Amino acid sequence: MPLFDTHTHFDVADFDHDRQQLAVQAKQVGVEALVLIGFVASRFDELIQTHQQLQHWENVPQSYLAPGLHPFYIEQHQLEHLHQLEQVLKQHHCVAVGEIGLDTFLKAHKQPELFAKQQHYFIAQLELATQYQKPVLLHIRKAHAETLAILKAQKFKLGGIAHAFSGGVEEAKAWVKLGFKIGVTGQITNPNAKKLHQVVQAIGVENLVIETDCPDMTPLCCQTSTEHRTRNTPVNLPYVLDGLAQALQLPQTQLAAQLWHNSSEALHLR
Repeated sequence: MPLFDTHTHFDVADFDHDRQQLAVQAKQVGVEALVLIGFVASRFDELIQTHQQLQHWENVPQSYLAPGLHPFYIEQHQLEHLHQLEQVLKQHHCVAVGEIGLDTFLKAHKQPELFAKQQHYFIAQLELATQYQKPVLLHIRKAHAETLAILKAQKFKLGGIAHAFSGGVEEAKAWVKLGFKIGVTGQITNPNAKKLHQVVQAIGVENLVIETDCPDMTPLCCQTSTEHRTRNTPVNLPYVLDGLAQALQLPQTQLAAQLWHNSSEALHLR
């Protein structure tokens, strides 16, 4: 069952000492492809370096690149970083721009000045995505209505993935209507994540993709079980598949085939 990890931060320092070993293990459990996601310009070099490592190593997943400026780090972003992002899009084969979006989880980010800056950088990156004909990988936290409004105002038509989805059923349907897939993380393995379970059951398997979001969003079994307790890495993607298969009451093989198709579609790889 080939699996596609559509959202990883496999370039971060957590993985510097054993990245190749983990990549080999991920391939062994069926992870055939993964996306390396950008979040701050200061790490673009490491992002590209990790991508090149994965392309050079044998028996590891296929690597794809998606650079972007994450809304949570809005205080760090400067206008020159948008120029750096464009240079990466020009000079390297990137499948998407991400992760980008809006985040008002922190009280500080709700302040008009910072939220306006988030919106400015989001719009600028949507314009780059349109210019370079790339889908986008969206980070949306407590800002679904505002994010949807901007995408509609920009008439953005290239779709992508609403990553680590945390909204409700109606919000999920709105994203699907705009041509986005819904990204499901290890949260699906938590029986108490009732809203996410409702979402995946309501919108249907054809609108879903899976991700580890490593090193974040660790599947429940990897947090609590002594047997499986571990950092979150691409090796854990089969746990996400299993959790989703249980939520949808579908065979894993059938689900994996549909998810691979969805991932390829969302990233314009077909």
